[in-house]
Amino acid sequence: MRPVYIVGVGIHKFGRFEDKPYTQMGLEAASMALADANMPWRDVQQAYCGRMYLPATTGLRVLGQLGRTGISIIDVEAACASGGAALAQACMAIGSGAKDTAMVLGVEKMPRGFMDPRQLYEDWQIATGLSQNPIPWAIRARRHMYEHGTTVEQIARISVKNHKNSVHNPYAMYQKEFSLEQVLNSPLVNDPINLLSICAPNEGAAAIVLCSGDVAHKYSDAPIEVAGCSHKVALYTHFSVPLYTQSAKVTNPHVTQLTAAEVYAQAGIGPEDVDVMEVQDTDAFCELEAYEHIGLCPIGEGGRLVDDGDTQIGGRIPVNTSGGLISKGEPVGASHVGQIFELVSQLRGRAGARQVEGAKVGLAHVIGAGGNCAITVLKR
Repeated sequence: MRPVYIVGVGIHKFGRFEDKPYTQMGLEAASMALADANMPWRDVQQAYCGRMYLPATTGLRVLGQLGRTGISIIDVEAACASGGAALAQACMAIGSGAKDTAMVLGVEKMPRGFMDPRQLYEDWQIATGLSQNPIPWAIRARRHMYEHGTTVEQIARISVKNHKNSVHNPYAMYQKEFSLEQVLNSPLVNDPINLLSICAPNEGAAAIVLCSGDVAHKYSDAPIEVAGCSHKVALYTHFSVPLYTQSAKVTNPHVTQLTAAEVYAQAGIGPEDVDVMEVQDTDAFCELEAYEHIGLCPIGEGGRLVDDGDTQIGGRIPVNTSGGLISKGEPVGASHVGQIFELVSQLRGRAGARQVEGAKVGLAHVIGAGGNCAITVLKR
């Protein structure tokens, strides 16, 4: 496979924009990415659009505003990993030599409130009572607390960290710092998850322009390499609701572990080589669990990383410097692409007050319904 590089990124602020159509938000993000790449739209040979709640041909409706150039524009849906799945397709197109340039757009306008489980699961799965976020994460959190001694305070400190980081991110929905006491005293959603430790579905857009190594120099003096990118789905069982096949007698690694192993092999690195990460924090426990499945620490020791301050800016491995989904909100189609925007900003040294000094390797991770997981590793 040929090397793949990012030469431009763009973003539209995540939040709620009642009077702004998704076509405008997506256009702004795509235009920003093209300007960042110094690339005219006519040079883009292929486009992919990550979205979940928006209508058919969303990508065409957005990008067609830039001009109909006859290229293939494909919508990609993989629950919360939709943007990551779209990026994986673009990397395969360029890496295989089929295309030299591509755009990945992520855009979403989500209904208020929790996701409708009928969008994701069969009636019999919904009837189990486990299909509504954040019930599965709360159950896993309680189990983790029982088996490993993880505390409510450790989970809440992740929320404190992410809200603190968000103050310096102009693209986050919420840009406000909260104390540990405020997080713990916020309304209980599902024990042990409080309101200030959970993300809100919302709206937003982000875009990436990618090139092969052969042409990247035409557009950028400092392209960012996509050193690894993979999308996978869970094996025999899902991390939340039951799937069609269950077995207690098979090894069932978490889908994040499977995806991370593949991406580390692609990039030729291990978790110890990563300088900054953006991971799925549907709620604060989800982030703690990601620490373990991505390989930052052994299973059961995620709380120790929190206590030691390892995942704060200035710590051993800063996580969710953008403020994470807890602060940005989660427009699912744009989620992973927004993470890439943050990591490119970090690797370029342009993250301002949330900059990780000397960052050279970044990792982005998303996971969602059906066990869809996507992980991308970037290098400068």
